[in-house]
Formats: sequence, C-alpha cells, structure tokens
Amino acid sequence: MSQKSKLQAACDLIEALSHADKIQALRRLAACLDAVPGIERTPGVCGGEACVAGTRIPVWVLVRARQLGGSEADILEDYPRLSKDDLDAAWGYYALHQADIEQLIESNESTTLDTTGEEEKSDEQASFIRR
Repeated sequence: MSQKSKLQAACDLIEALSHADKIQALRRLAACLDAVPGIERTPGVCGGEACVAGTRIPVWVLVRARQLGGSEADILEDYPRLSKDDLDAAWGYYALHQADIEQLIESNESTTLDTTGEEEKSDEQASFIRR
C-alpha cells in the first residue's frame, strides 16, 4: 500500500469514529508527534525529566550550558558520551517544550545554600521533586 493510500485509509477510518474516539485518536497522534527520537523520560531516572537516551543527562542541563555561552564543541567535550545527534535531539526537544525546560532551569537555579552549607529547595522545587 502506498503512503498516500495509507493516509487515505487512515482518514477514512477517522471519519467513521465517534467524536470521543476522534479525541482519543488525536491525543495518541499528538503523543507520537511529541516524542523526540534520542530523548526519553523514565520514571525514577533524574526525577522523570527528559534526558538524552541511555544517559542521565537532562535536556535542561545541556540547554543551560548553551545559554551560558557553551558551544556545541564545549558541551561535547564536557560530555564525551554525547554525540552531535544527541545535542540535535536535545535542541529539538527544547524547541517543543521550551516553557517546561525554562521552568526546570529556573527551579534548579533557585536552589540556594543556607548557612550550614546544605541545599534548601524552594516550595516549587519541593513540589516538583515529590511528583
């Protein structure tokens, strides 16, 4: 079956769905489009944050490094396990989830040291960590 006929068959099936089923189909399609190859979110790994696949390197860390003036060459030197493709995946994920990544960056930067040298978490961070 050609790509065009597959698409036409899918459209025909969608037209036959109930309104509720169309919403479910739309959600599944959106989830497929939301996925970025090379980036994964695994419950229990780095708090479930988006990381480069097969690593514990969160996307927000790479984005922040770039925001602070690090070049891709610098980042690849700091993270020798990563490849240019990994960085491209991270930048793609950031493009789709910019607000979420910016919130993680802000949250992580608001961690302060108290007078005993122990990290204090803001209420927002504590809430995020409990999730």
